Amino acid sequence: MRAFDLLDPLRERIADGMPTYGSCAGMILLANKILDAAAGQENLGGLDVTVRRNAFGRQVDSFETDLSVPVWGSDPMRAVFIRAPWIEHVGEGVEVLASVERNGAAHPVAVRQGHLLATSFHPEVTADVRVHKYFLEQVCR
Repeated sequence: MRAFDLLDPLRERIADGMPTYGSCAGMILLANKILDAAAGQENLGGLDVTVRRNAFGRQVDSFETDLSVPVWGSDPMRAVFIRAPWIEHVGEGVEVLASVERNGAAHPVAVRQGHLLATSFHPEVTADVRVHKYFLEQVCR
């Protein structure tokens, strides 16, 4: 985004209400605040959350689990987490769609705020299209 001067145009479009979906690193890009950010790391912002990069651990700690996400139906959703972030703080107006429990605490892993949608897992690596269908329905509105 820096190399092609896209940061400011994307920030403006997001601020103007462009529907935007980010998974994993995309969630980090959309977050207003990033914990454990790399030196010089920039974000697009807009999503009133604080995320922690690589919250579940290193690459070897990647995992899959079934999530309950009522907004996407009653069937569990298989979620693939690859060096994934989680959300440590949710601001007002942010709807938590799904969480994962670790060490006795629930950590949001799917959220929505107005025209923004973010997941810390990778729905694109499964055959389940519910996340993308949900996002497209939001775009069409």
